[in-house]
Amino acid sequence: MKTYIGIIIGMMMLFAAETNAQISVNVNIGSPPLWGPVGYTEVQYYYLPDVEAYYDVHTSMFIYYGGGVWMRRAYLPTRYRYYDLYSGYKVVLTDYSGNEPYIHFKNHKVKYFKGYKGGNQKTIGEKPGKGNNKSSSPSNNGRNKKSHKVNGNGAGQKKSNGGSKGGGKDNHGGGKKK
Repeated sequence: MKTYIGIIIGMMMLFAAETNAQISVNVNIGSPPLWGPVGYTEVQYYYLPDVEAYYDVHTSMFIYYGGGVWMRRAYLPTRYRYYDLYSGYKVVLTDYSGNEPYIHFKNHKVKYFKGYKGGNQKTIGEKPGKGNNKSSSPSNNGRNKKSHKVNGNGAGQKKSNGGSKGGGKDNHGGGKKK
């Protein structure tokens, strides 16, 4: 009887070991998106002047005003489905920590108007459609065409080694160079 119990326990352990070896999950929660500016791995928010929205790096959510309330969504509103996150300017907010960056929206909207371009920015990853992604459409911008969801944190994303150096100001001069 002890032999049978030993065999059963051994088989269960072997099965459990094989199961654990087969499970592999790549989670990039809290990592900057590939379209984010290089050099800011410790910031939580970007302000996107062209679409008057924020991006929360920690939750991978866009924050924008619609229907009389500020909403958090994994995607931008449909009217911005073709917005190019790689080319659009991102204002790195280094002077705010909390859950409501939009409390400064009136100031951000004036200071960083639509079409605002600060210093030159280099993105963490390359724009899809340049031979490094399955997408061949430059207007796809990493979006799933069925849901218009923005692929902010693609699998296998590289993390930037740069740090955030805020000094208590909005950093709008572009990404820090490595």
